[in-house]
Amino acid sequence: MSLTTFAADTNKTHKVLFEFTSPDKEARTGVLNNIENVRKALGTGTQVILVAHGPGIALLQKAGNESAERMRKLADAGVVFAACENTMKRKNLDKADLVTFSTTVDSGVAEVVRRQEAGWSYVKSGH
Repeated sequence: MSLTTFAADTNKTHKVLFEFTSPDKEARTGVLNNIENVRKALGTGTQVILVAHGPGIALLQKAGNESAERMRKLADAGVVFAACENTMKRKNLDKADLVTFSTTVDSGVAEVVRRQEAGWSYVKSGH
């Protein structure tokens, strides 16, 4: 038995929230693949935000970030990359330590709650 795949409703504005919490490079590649795939399947008008907190904030740090150019292209296409300010404080990071196209939220977990309460679809990425 196969599952029926539902066609994307092109008249609907899809809103997808990715919560990212892993420092793992393979997980970083995976979440970016997932973002690209969801935009392809649901339409490039799909609103996407990635909220990184805890060890996942490494995804948004400038230093040694081999994914920065790929993320910049996604950001230029409207994907939002947000870092948790609580994690930044704990790790002694400031905005200058992050990729320039990122933004911040006061609390990564609180932002996840707010977005879910506002009807955003939730995807947990990383370990």
